[in-house]
Amino acid sequence: MKKIAVMTSGGDAPGMNAAIRAVVRSGLHYDLEVYGISYGYKGLCEGDIRKLDRYDVTRIISRGGTILGSARYPEFQERKVREKAVEKLNELGIEAVIVIGGDGTYRGAQALNEMGIKCIGLPGTIDNDISSTDYTIGFFTSLQTVVDSIDKLRDTSMSHKRCSVVEVMGRYCGDLSLYAGIAGGSEFIITPETGFDKEILINGLTSSHEIGRKHAIVVVTENMVNVHELAKEIEERTGFETRTTVLGYVQRGGDPVAFDRVLGTEMGEYAVQLLVNGKSGRAVGLKAMDYVDYDINFALNKKREIPNKRYGIIGRLK
Repeated sequence: MKKIAVMTSGGDAPGMNAAIRAVVRSGLHYDLEVYGISYGYKGLCEGDIRKLDRYDVTRIISRGGTILGSARYPEFQERKVREKAVEKLNELGIEAVIVIGGDGTYRGAQALNEMGIKCIGLPGTIDNDISSTDYTIGFFTSLQTVVDSIDKLRDTSMSHKRCSVVEVMGRYCGDLSLYAGIAGGSEFIITPETGFDKEILINGLTSSHEIGRKHAIVVVTENMVNVHELAKEIEERTGFETRTTVLGYVQRGGDPVAFDRVLGTEMGEYAVQLLVNGKSGRAVGLKAMDYVDYDINFALNKKREIPNKRYGIIGRLK
């Protein structure tokens, strides 16, 4: 093997640049030519590919976002589109691709691997929704952004005796809400794992208001409930003046925290080693603070483990 490529796909996540940097410099260490594919599978199909050297990745380890750009490209599900991608790679003699992204990115890598292009997947998503790894690249940076926001909202909530309903990203995974709820001292969390019982929430907030508590924080995973309507009902039924904050895309931005820089770096280097050792169709993960790799099919289909002990903390400490 002489030539490999790296790309980021799907939603961007802080720490992706650290992974790109590690892939490039580790690849050069093994005398490989390393190429960068811009804007994920879309850029791959359009031939937006360039050779990278060590200076192209200088001083990017601390930068948020991704220097390669990213995009969602559902058209890649079509075989004729994938054939075009394989053709572009073959023209340049690129034999393997390291892809950084979430489950949609993994599915694309799985398809390419079946078509003869060696692929390794790295989990890059703020949602932490890849079951084959304890933590994904970008999760802890996003978590810190959410916690910082909750801390600020608590200040103003206490000043006005308010309830704050905070909507957090996560898609179909509640890890951001769960961890932020614990770290931010929130009174209630609503996630796909907990489900949503409005009456329990309303009764709990009513009791809190009746015993004189000055504020409450409710953290909600996106797509669970209309937070604006929920806030209105909380105010009408509990006595708490209530405000809604949708954090939105600010959760994707910012310089990566130290853990995401380390995670991206070590996963990127691990991925190159897998290719050098002749492996492909693998997904890199972190389990019990050790790096592991699984078949991509397993990574995509592994059932997610729900941290029940952590969910119990909120109820016992509110």
